[in-house]
Amino acid sequence: MNKLLKCLLAASFFVYMASASAAELKIGYVQVDKILQEAPQTAESGKKLEKEFSPRTQELERMQKQIRDQESALDKNSLTLSETERRNKERDISNLKIEFQRKQRELREDVNLRKNEELGSLQERINKAVSSVAQAEGYDLVIYSGVAYASNKVDITDKVLKSLGKK
Repeated sequence: MNKLLKCLLAASFFVYMASASAAELKIGYVQVDKILQEAPQTAESGKKLEKEFSPRTQELERMQKQIRDQESALDKNSLTLSETERRNKERDISNLKIEFQRKQRELREDVNLRKNEELGSLQERINKAVSSVAQAEGYDLVIYSGVAYASNKVDITDKVLKSLGKK
């Protein structure tokens, strides 16, 4: 399906080029990876996510320290503890580790979900910025994925970044 879509796009592009014999076709190219790295919204999004998830991250760090402290205490006191006390403490540590791993997994899943949401929002902004630059400067075609080579004279990435900077 994807190959068919690309073939149809390429065929329609060449048909359009042939029909625009009197007018010159203006083509632009955008480097999406550069935009995702340099757009001010990317840094804002990262700070927003860090702020949103820092309490949970700190909780995990506290749990990890608690596990280490309990393991260390068990090692120090293992000779003086009865077998039952030692098993109880080992079970408590094991339960704490399981809880830690569960919370860690949940945090990772939530962070990935929010990153995808933020990325979707950023992609919408990028698409609007690309359209805005393309319309303002009279581009007939702007390509921003799957390009093997594009010369600097058709690269409009910096113009799109400038547009994104305006918010």
